[in-house]
Amino acid sequence: MIDQAAIRLERCDVTVVGAGPAGLAAATALRQRGIDKVVVIERDTAAGGIPRHCGHPPFGMREFHRILTGPSYARRLVATAREAGVELRTGTSVASISQGGKLLLTDGEGIGQITAKRVIIATGVREASCAARLVSGGRLLGIYTTGALQAMVYLKGLKPFQRPVIVGSELVSFSAILTCRKAGIRPVVMIEENDRVTARWPCQWLPRIRGIPLNQNTRLVRIEGEGRVSQVIVADRHGGERAIDCDGVLFTGGFTPEASLARCGHLQVDAGTGGPVVDQFGRCSDPTYFAAGNLLRPVETAGWSWREGQQVGGWVADDLSGKLSDTGEERRITPVCPLIKLAVPHTIKMQHGGEGMTHVQLRFTRPARGKLVARNGSGIVWRRHLRALPERRVLIPLAALAKGSDGGLMKLDFEESS
Repeated sequence: MIDQAAIRLERCDVTVVGAGPAGLAAATALRQRGIDKVVVIERDTAAGGIPRHCGHPPFGMREFHRILTGPSYARRLVATAREAGVELRTGTSVASISQGGKLLLTDGEGIGQITAKRVIIATGVREASCAARLVSGGRLLGIYTTGALQAMVYLKGLKPFQRPVIVGSELVSFSAILTCRKAGIRPVVMIEENDRVTARWPCQWLPRIRGIPLNQNTRLVRIEGEGRVSQVIVADRHGGERAIDCDGVLFTGGFTPEASLARCGHLQVDAGTGGPVVDQFGRCSDPTYFAAGNLLRPVETAGWSWREGQQVGGWVADDLSGKLSDTGEERRITPVCPLIKLAVPHTIKMQHGGEGMTHVQLRFTRPARGKLVARNGSGIVWRRHLRALPERRVLIPLAALAKGSDGGLMKLDFEESS
């Protein structure tokens, strides 16, 4: 039992949970809009988010109009927030959230509760672990995610392996190659289950430039070794297996939102994204709470998250001034085709149909070619022929989905071409 008398109580205008690009941008935008007390809560010992661990460019072109390494970019974000008057609290965890903007906090001094008029959750994403990917094998040394590798290399100066296998080909997978180069690590191979690289061209040239074979249509079956990884067994598209000698496995990508606060709290969570349900302003099912950044749709770049954080910060300022209503007709956006992995935002407040996010963002589960169709109760309101690829954003103008008032549900379907 928690001794209620021992809990430190305080209030503020807005609390931001997470000090990555989205959270810092939102907090800075709020201060620039004249919101008085803005407090950012960060469980890590330093602010800046994932870019702190990425000791390579390019960061900052959208935000600061120059090319920066991840750590330099993170420092600029933090400095900009402090200059704007944002209060940063690191080494502080949010244990729970509840109605009324109440957050239970834990830090080195004990337990506290902060109550805010509005709360922005910007807790980002995490990479899928070995267990989450259902890869067989024991608990061996040498198995890491990209985030863990970057923290070891850039923050601690450690080299966890010499010859790992890289699993995945998302953008972060190629960031992992740059981190390996920094540490003098020479990956033996990069493997990808699909028949093409997930990241955009020309990323696929980086492994070749670095002398790393890129094996597509290749699936990791199990990891073997005694105490430490010594080899992996992979299979091709026909099921044929072979062994690859290595001293580590680096799992990259496979991101899921860090949405434990929403899941364990009272906010609605979307099954497709894994993050909280939001309207076109990033407003959650409890209108006291907003969300921004990769918590909403894994995974976008730091620059994208920064821009969205800025926007959500501005919308929260509008909400505090009474410009945003959370009542009235609401239209739910629902993918009905299993090829569509997610759609964000999840709802549209119809009285604000031309405001907020300009587009609904979709992701697909596999490559597909055909016609994307949006329907409400009166029929088709938007359609487009396209070729979709996994983890590539597909955008629908939100204004097109906010037309008319016939029916409270907008269905997104995909008619695949033969």
